[in-house]
Amino acid sequence: MLRVRDLNVFVEDKKILNKINLDVNEKEIVAIMGPNGSGKSTLARAIMNDKRLRKEGKIYFLNEDITDLDTYEIARRGIFLTFQNPPEIEYVKTKTFLRYILGDSYNENEIIDLGKNLGLPKDFLDRGINYNFSGGEKKKFELLLIELIKPKLVIFDEIDSGLDIDSLLMINEFIKERLKEMSFIIITHYTRIFQSILPNKVYVLKNGKIVYEGNSDILKEIEKNGYRKFETNI
Repeated sequence: MLRVRDLNVFVEDKKILNKINLDVNEKEIVAIMGPNGSGKSTLARAIMNDKRLRKEGKIYFLNEDITDLDTYEIARRGIFLTFQNPPEIEYVKTKTFLRYILGDSYNENEIIDLGKNLGLPKDFLDRGINYNFSGGEKKKFELLLIELIKPKLVIFDEIDSGLDIDSLLMINEFIKERLKEMSFIIITHYTRIFQSILPNKVYVLKNGKIVYEGNSDILKEIEKNGYRKFETNI
């Protein structure tokens, strides 16, 4: 589904990512892990073609070269990137925003029911986007958007930050229920997101390089010893 080949990423003249190669298959969970500052979020931004980054290498999605496509075109093809810290937009009502992006498929009763199931405030449609939401409610609104837009690949960029155990379990159930129709990249530096799900593949990033590629067995090692001992196995 997603192929990243020999990707180098620069911010101005500073090289952030070095020769990144990774694959995501259909109906798969891929974890991208590593310490703070290792380049995980930069990789997500590079996949979505953040124009502040300079890239070398190729990114393919469903066999199409998306390396230089505009971000909105990449999103239209079915990649959804969540925010680490979703922004608040006070003066644009959530209802107006959803009507704009959903068009004729907008169904207010369905959206209210979905919001209730996710634990969003009763009046969320009449508020500004994420306005006065808690950190957890902002993350739940992103889950609502995924449910409504139905992308093919979801990139969770530190979805676990600031969440309690109940919210983590809810996200696990959300992912399990949707694996039949979409794939997930989970970017995190903690193993705690993996409560009742396990990734099919784990990539460990350190200092802008992939230093490990393997299966979920490595999670116990990360939980016990962190990332200090990682050199490379590839």
